[in-house]
Amino acid sequence: MNCDLCGKVEETLNRALIEGVELDVCGACSKFGKIIAPVKRYSPKEQHKMMQQSKPQSFKEEKIELLAEDYPGIIKKRRESMGLSQKDFALKISEKESTVHNIETGHFTPPIAMARKLEKILGVKLVEEHEERHESPGKNRNEKGFTLGDFIKIKK
Repeated sequence: MNCDLCGKVEETLNRALIEGVELDVCGACSKFGKIIAPVKRYSPKEQHKMMQQSKPQSFKEEKIELLAEDYPGIIKKRRESMGLSQKDFALKISEKESTVHNIETGHFTPPIAMARKLEKILGVKLVEEHEERHESPGKNRNEKGFTLGDFIKIKK
């Protein structure tokens, strides 16, 4: 096996924490960090068995937090219904008055953390959670589309 740091080929490597990164290093390079544990080598049969057990899922779900499309209007209407001016509201949320103005006009998109703070103070829903499904590439060649090899003529 090769050392991740110097590239030297050695039979035994150690897993070491070097500069905040875990690396498989040889004995000489392990002095640059803290040794965590020796690296275990697997036989080809064990590697094959491990690969079979960890089959990739066909769908990967991801949750994304997004602001509501009409967040400027929601914030402005709720602030006005509470009887607060932009200046008073800015003091209440510990932000600048210009920030409040820019949010309400749509010139500034608040980060999710600030949007959560606005949700609590105003009592409205600004952050929406969306789920995305990513499909792993299928085995059916027709689904992948064309490849460069589909356009090349090979002389025989």
